[in-house]
Amino acid sequence: MSIDQNQLRLLPSIDELLQSSGGAGLIAQYSRGMTLRAIRAALAQARLDIFNGSTCPSSEQLLAAAEQTLQQVMQPHLRSVINATGVIINTNLGRSPLSQEALQAVQQVAGGYSNLEYEVEAGKRGSRHTHVTTLLRELTGAEAALVTNNNAAAVLLALSTLAMGREVIISRGQLVEIGGGFRVPDVMRQSGCMLIEVGTTNRTRIGDYEAALSERSAVLLTVHPSNFVISGFTESTPIAALAELAHRHNLLVMDDLGSGCLLDSAQYGLAHEPMPQESLAAGADVVCFSGDKLLGGPQAGILVGKAEILERIAKNPLLRAMRIDKMTLAALEATLRHYQRDEAAQHIPIWRMIAARPGKIASRATRWASKLQAQGIDARTQRGESTVGGGSLPGETLPTTLLAIDAARVSQPLDELARQLRMRNIPIITRILRDTLLLDPRTVLEEQDKEVVLGIIEVLGESVK
Repeated sequence: MSIDQNQLRLLPSIDELLQSSGGAGLIAQYSRGMTLRAIRAALAQARLDIFNGSTCPSSEQLLAAAEQTLQQVMQPHLRSVINATGVIINTNLGRSPLSQEALQAVQQVAGGYSNLEYEVEAGKRGSRHTHVTTLLRELTGAEAALVTNNNAAAVLLALSTLAMGREVIISRGQLVEIGGGFRVPDVMRQSGCMLIEVGTTNRTRIGDYEAALSERSAVLLTVHPSNFVISGFTESTPIAALAELAHRHNLLVMDDLGSGCLLDSAQYGLAHEPMPQESLAAGADVVCFSGDKLLGGPQAGILVGKAEILERIAKNPLLRAMRIDKMTLAALEATLRHYQRDEAAQHIPIWRMIAARPGKIASRATRWASKLQAQGIDARTQRGESTVGGGSLPGETLPTTLLAIDAARVSQPLDELARQLRMRNIPIITRILRDTLLLDPRTVLEEQDKEVVLGIIEVLGESVK
């Protein structure tokens, strides 16, 4: 292929583009250095296109290409997405969205100074934990509480304090692995304790724990298998029985609940998720759980339990490496206030989603479908199931109504359409099942409904068969 040298000669210089009114506008918005690099990239692409037989683009087109590059470069890497997957606590999508009150609390403490570690009344240094300990004690019935940056840290901190160099006894059926390859046995070993497995995968009795006791035993540990279910011929040992055995031998019982559920999930048509207040009432000495799963707040690790035990854990030097920051504390306090005021189901997004009435979800899906049909997009609704996710209530689902777009009704493959929806400025994350693109209104915030419909029209408007 011969190259049209005249087309190459028509390309403006970098200086011409920089000194144009359009170039000056880009410099004012993005800086000279960034604009220079973007213009160079636009010219390089134009030369490549001319080599392939294209004509020389205009200066306006080159500047438009440079601006598009700059917009892409300046787009935040961590940004909001619309979760239409139907997985309420979606770990890959940031787990639990915060309530408006929690967002406001973060903004208030982040925009200036705060009393993070300062006692205003006494005029002296204080502890950051005091901002949530009273609330946690009230909500769980615990004598004391501590917070860390996540639940894995809480477990590591507690075990390294209470059992370093000693034995921790745990059922084989509770040696779980959660997302990202995180394994409970690995954390236990990292804490410096010795892992003693008892029972079998499906059955562990109190006698199994008792038979494993030795002079080196320190803790009887129970871990909630929050992301899987063992059914059939099974047996596990209740906390109360473990506590009776442990305290008879001057040992401790620690319960790692994983997901911090402060509401009875059964009242929303789900299985009952163990709650911290139940473990403490049954005799557990320390209970660990997350702040960003069923609690519905920010990522945090929460420890509640007996005052003497929590005092020992608070003195561990590791606590400083795992401590919670001021913005997380602000969000956590605001989230806990919702429980204190008995308004969690109305204000905390994940509980609003769990408690959403089927009729309301169906109405939203129908409105989406109607608006799309008015634009020539053959969308329909169908019954489906939402899941809780996030290592909580495995196997449990909630009835929902889905927006469905069939592969037979569009001209592009569904995985390409799903990709295009993900590549928008505000990505829309969907799922594909049996040659159908599905969107679940349950996990879409109501204020995002308009954006969902707009995004589908933008992407699918040209793909209709």
